[in-house]
Amino acid sequence: MEVSDTFQIRLKLGSTTFPITIRRADEQLYRDAEKLINQRYAFYANKFPHQTSEIYLMMSTIEIAVRLQVAETTGNLQPVMATLNGLIGEVESALK
Repeated sequence: MEVSDTFQIRLKLGSTTFPITIRRADEQLYRDAEKLINQRYAFYANKFPHQTSEIYLMMSTIEIAVRLQVAETTGNLQPVMATLNGLIGEVESALK
């Protein structure tokens, strides 16, 4: 039996679960991204209680995007940006 290069995982971001299909080689990148997003989500949920999950995810996204912009000015992030753009595409597809 042949093992596929892709498979489906479920990422839990805040209170929402996203099933996405990824390359097996990229699983750890997605798991690390999930962990980072949820760490920032928890920070904002504790700092600004009584907001919606969507607000916490947006605040987390803005912070992570700013971090990437700062890092981009100090080094080469093309491989990281390519992976993140792929993740963004998968999330957008899951939301449709």
